[in-house]
Amino acid sequence: MFISKNFRLKKRSYFIILISVIVLVYFVNSFIIYFSNNTDFNFKEITFFIDSDDNIDSLGIKLKPYLKSTNNFIKVAKKKGYSNNIKSGKYLIKKGSSNNDIINNLRINRLTVNVVFNNQERLEDLALRISKQIMIDSLSLVKSFLDPSFLSEKGFDSLNALSMYIPNSYNFYWDVSPEKFRNRMWNEYNSFWNEELENKAKKINLTKIEVYILASIVQKESAKQIEKSRIAGVYLNRLKRKMKLQADPTVIYAIKKETNNFNKIIKRVLYRDLKIKSAYNTYYRKGLPPSPICMPDMSTILSVLNAENHSFLYFVVDPQNPGFHLFSKDLVQHNRNKKKYINWLNEKKIYR
Repeated sequence: MFISKNFRLKKRSYFIILISVIVLVYFVNSFIIYFSNNTDFNFKEITFFIDSDDNIDSLGIKLKPYLKSTNNFIKVAKKKGYSNNIKSGKYLIKKGSSNNDIINNLRINRLTVNVVFNNQERLEDLALRISKQIMIDSLSLVKSFLDPSFLSEKGFDSLNALSMYIPNSYNFYWDVSPEKFRNRMWNEYNSFWNEELENKAKKINLTKIEVYILASIVQKESAKQIEKSRIAGVYLNRLKRKMKLQADPTVIYAIKKETNNFNKIIKRVLYRDLKIKSAYNTYYRKGLPPSPICMPDMSTILSVLNAENHSFLYFVVDPQNPGFHLFSKDLVQHNRNKKKYINWLNEKKIYR
């Protein structure tokens, strides 16, 4: 059967056009998958976290509430080689981002988190608070904090290790390792303790760790910054005279430690408490306790280093001005002030 030349040419043209249309559709579809908006949320941006054990499938599940198509995201991730190179961390996705934008962002724009801590009583409490802000679990942090080799090298022990941590806010990658976190804190400690502050510590005859321990007592004694340097001065005066510090917060800490209950709330120290045979009971033994009883604020540490120079040896809560204290230079006046305070406690029915 004879087929005309024109027919064959038309058939070839139709075939070329069909292939061209298929190729065009493929590239248009690919362009849409790669570069069109794939976000599905109403916020300006969202942040999310990738765990160290996440794979492309678990990542897709995490992103599902925020994407129009997780399947398209996974397709592009595989084609761009990202599915085999997922990095843990905190990330941000802006509204209107394409799959290409999202994947490029996940590759290079790992965000830091602002880690804040202060006033914790123990390393365990510190580790727990930190673990709520970054990926590390608290047990791994405690293990790192108490690493014997590290403590020995840096001049700390398992009791006073808390004094290496200066409360503040710090930027970390969310997936920072326990060792990197601890090492950063060591660097911050050295940055805080500059030559000027070290000289101030020497002037009051305390080591850096002892300053921190005394500051922890001052921190528990008063929330009023205006009083802290005066309270610090009282304790320094007592240390110089070889007097017992007789600090109620250390007795409270001793009770908590003895009962292993650091959630216990104690509003009043009783006379029987003063007889507790504990290294933390400064009514029972002279000098500073063996470790901080809490993490003092940076401002409280500075209050100890800049303690007020005075002759006061005693202080007690001022019943007429709660939160503040009455200071005295002799025991006679102190006992008068103390009686007012005890009467006030009884009137308020604060028995423990």
